[in-house]
Amino acid sequence: MLDSTPDKFHLLVNGESQPCAPGTLLPSFLESLGMNPRLVAVEYNGEILHRQLWDTTHLHPNDRLEIVTIVGGG
Repeated sequence: MLDSTPDKFHLLVNGESQPCAPGTLLPSFLESLGMNPRLVAVEYNGEILHRQLWDTTHLHPNDRLEIVTIVGGG
């Protein structure tokens, strides 16, 4: 596992380790990955996280996220 520095820790995103700064809220983290928070669904530590909770969800060391992009079509 990758070592964390005092200003960063790691969490698992779609099976890959990603660095994250302490105090980061979920929408900011998604944006840092180049994702539009309005166009994804997130499983947080094994549970689907309802969108109304995103703005108060701080990420922590060893959290697990599964992020699925919503794709339109017809």
